[in-house]
Amino acid sequence: MKQHHKVPFGIMGLFMAIGIVYGDIGTSPLYVMKAILNGLPAGQKSNPDYVIGAISCIIWTLTFQTTVKYVLVTLRADNRGEGGILSLFALIRKKYRWAYVIAAIGAATLLADGIITPAITVISAVEGLNALIPSIPIIPITIAIIVFLFLIQPLGTARLGKSFGGIMFLWFTMIGILGIFALIHYPIILKAFNPYYALLVLKNVPNALVILGAVFLCTTGAEALYSDLGHCGLHNIRISWIYVKITLILNYLGQGAWIISHPQMMVRDVNPFFTIMPEWFSFVGVIMATLAAIIASQALISGSFTIISEAVSLDLWPNIQIKYPTEIKGQMYIPDVNHALLFFCIIIVLAFGSSSNMEAAYGLSITITMMMTTLLLFMYLQHLRKPLWMSIPLTSFFITVEGFFFFANMLKFAHGGFATILIAGFLFIIMMIWYNGRRVKNRCANYEPIKPLVDALDRISVDETIPKFATHLVYVTRAKYPNEMDSKVIYSLIKKQPKRADTYWFVYLHRSDEPYQFKYHVKTYVDKKIFRLDVYSGFKQGAHMDAFVHLICKEMEERGQVDLMSRYPSLQESNIEGDFRFVVVERINRNLDLPAVKKTILSLYYMIKRFTTSDTQILDLDPSVVTLEYVPLKYTKPLDKKSKQ
Repeated sequence: MKQHHKVPFGIMGLFMAIGIVYGDIGTSPLYVMKAILNGLPAGQKSNPDYVIGAISCIIWTLTFQTTVKYVLVTLRADNRGEGGILSLFALIRKKYRWAYVIAAIGAATLLADGIITPAITVISAVEGLNALIPSIPIIPITIAIIVFLFLIQPLGTARLGKSFGGIMFLWFTMIGILGIFALIHYPIILKAFNPYYALLVLKNVPNALVILGAVFLCTTGAEALYSDLGHCGLHNIRISWIYVKITLILNYLGQGAWIISHPQMMVRDVNPFFTIMPEWFSFVGVIMATLAAIIASQALISGSFTIISEAVSLDLWPNIQIKYPTEIKGQMYIPDVNHALLFFCIIIVLAFGSSSNMEAAYGLSITITMMMTTLLLFMYLQHLRKPLWMSIPLTSFFITVEGFFFFANMLKFAHGGFATILIAGFLFIIMMIWYNGRRVKNRCANYEPIKPLVDALDRISVDETIPKFATHLVYVTRAKYPNEMDSKVIYSLIKKQPKRADTYWFVYLHRSDEPYQFKYHVKTYVDKKIFRLDVYSGFKQGAHMDAFVHLICKEMEERGQVDLMSRYPSLQESNIEGDFRFVVVERINRNLDLPAVKKTILSLYYMIKRFTTSDTQILDLDPSVVTLEYVPLKYTKPLDKKSKQ
């Protein structure tokens, strides 16, 4: 099996974390202060109390939401080194199975945020370039950069992280130094570290919720930070955050100092991030901002790959092809997701046209994600049996803060927030249909005792009047218990067309909540002839059924449990291994007598299934050795109480 190496801890690991994890939150200075200025009353944009208060809000939002909630608390809730809202759900789903709804809402809104992030960060940087060179067309260059970003995704986040890490380190160093030089001209801005000024601005500014919605943009990369835990490692993320946070705060302080000391400039629509740069450095600064914007998008893209991968394993998303371009643990590439994100990013750029317009659409969906993470985090703390006196105040604090941010961002709904909510809503509906459709289909599955099947197969294997189907015949079963078998498999093997083989294999795949687990158990029904394999594969390991079966068979042959050689005399002399034939049996919806709601869900499930990856591809089977069969679903109505009496 393919082995995944652990993320290295050290200088390279820290650079990888800076390059992959902090791109989104690291480019927030490009647009946060500009958004806050747009929310301040006309004529009060340079009011020292308002500006200091706004910076104070940023500092304490970064402290509570990013440092405390994510870096210190939530990153502890890792699933064997993997993070993200669905990994958190995987840790608690056995106890709180109904929480799949919360997890699906959070995952859908985070995916929607992954669409708007590349658009707003890249277009903000290109607008800065346009200010220096007015002839540069903003929209075409933005789209070209976004297309380039998505085209390089097949290289894998390991290679991208190594190359991006150095650039992002220079970026954070640059914005920190720019902030220091700017705040020297108004050192009183350091009063922003006092949370009193944050409370003061929220109390005195007429449209405080608008300001709060703009402030929230400074922490939108925090959820992606958690999703990228498996890509970069806990220690790399925590240690690199110290440097990242310092430079971010310095830059925000510098922007605030410049705004207060240049009131005459506030009559124009300026972006203080670019105006604090010395004129001789502006071109270099804008180029760096453009590069950082490209890298910023990487955090959400790699996070989106992680989310979809986990959603597939948790039955929250249709089967989809996942590639692993590197040997490093947690790094993956999903072509269909990459293409979909690219398409929607371009649509967002064309629809909104400027970063100012996108600010309204940005932040609302990620606020919902953070609230869902907080709810799951509370369940996780209960799962660990943490005392209520600790877990209730902790989660109540976070949910209260995020509740304020949610209401602040709801003001943006009619001005663009609806765009990401519509996308998230569409993704959520797909998740609900897929999850519940599979449940309905599985409830229609019937299982029968396996002993009669074993006896029949033992006789069929020596009945030469039946044409030989394969030397080794492999069925993927959904029968959880070894003493049972799917009725659809029995129908295929005996009733539909008796299938003679020398060896029969029934394989049951357990999708483990541990990311990279691989183990198996063998049950022998008939010595050297009929077996059941229970394979345990982690949710990041993939379902490489062909490779699993051949690996296990080889190990069984070494132990003398099975003979893999061909049974044809002409081939035995050459020691040629016998042929394997995999049979995939799919149940189809045909005139089922189901309740109306379940029938609708099942119909929608099969409609989605037509456009997804086939079972053969998902199981990673060689199509040339696969036989695909169909059997009708059967639904048995439960007896009501009257009929039982």
